[in-house]
Amino acid sequence: MSGALRVEKLDKSFGGLRVTRTISFALQAGERLALIGPNGAGKTTLVNLISGVLAPDAGRIWLDGADVTAKSQAQRVKAGLVRTFQLTTLAPELPVQRQVELALFEREGLTGRAWRSIDTYPAILREAQDLLCTVGLNALAGAPTGSLAYGEQRLVELALALAMRPRVLLLDEPMAGVPRGESGRLTAVLDGLPATTAVLIIEHDMDLVFRMASRIIVLAEGAVLAEGSPDDIRTHPAVRAAYLGPA
Repeated sequence: MSGALRVEKLDKSFGGLRVTRTISFALQAGERLALIGPNGAGKTTLVNLISGVLAPDAGRIWLDGADVTAKSQAQRVKAGLVRTFQLTTLAPELPVQRQVELALFEREGLTGRAWRSIDTYPAILREAQDLLCTVGLNALAGAPTGSLAYGEQRLVELALALAMRPRVLLLDEPMAGVPRGESGRLTAVLDGLPATTAVLIIEHDMDLVFRMASRIIVLAEGAVLAEGSPDDIRTHPAVRAAYLGPA
């Protein structure tokens, strides 16, 4: 297998519980791949292995042909593997634009220059403003993040992820906790993610999954139950029995 992201025979156990069972797949540049399955299927554990939160018991992880299995989370981010989380982890008192600027500073390796104000880097300021326009938050650039609606905070997280210029973007349940009335803006931004960025999305919103994904992997009990196009998965008998329910 080749691709922007490649995992080979990943295994992970916690005590006597084997939660990832010899999983292999490749994600191509620009591809939209969805990872679905019932609660407890091992989806978040798999993403934790890929992003470096957890170390696998066996198997390898490759990013653009380079083995990153032993790399830290920070090293994987610098190599182009970026992740969002189920729960927001933003600084509530910090203005929205300043958070994006700090992410850009980290990307450019400028965080050690504490003696110089961010405001003296016009290219950083312009890129932060452009990113906020991309996610539709330019009008809220000066607002503390904690004052934003939850769906808007999710958009801030996407801006932070895009600030790192990911080649592979892992989205761990981006719609989780977002009220239906706020979901449209987030969905529009997800639909407009850069075409060159490979995206792996974990999501329980099947409308979003079937519209966004070109390929779907279904996990059950830590193993791949099925893999295929949205039409293949929608009509797969084992998937309907284990997760989607009757047609």
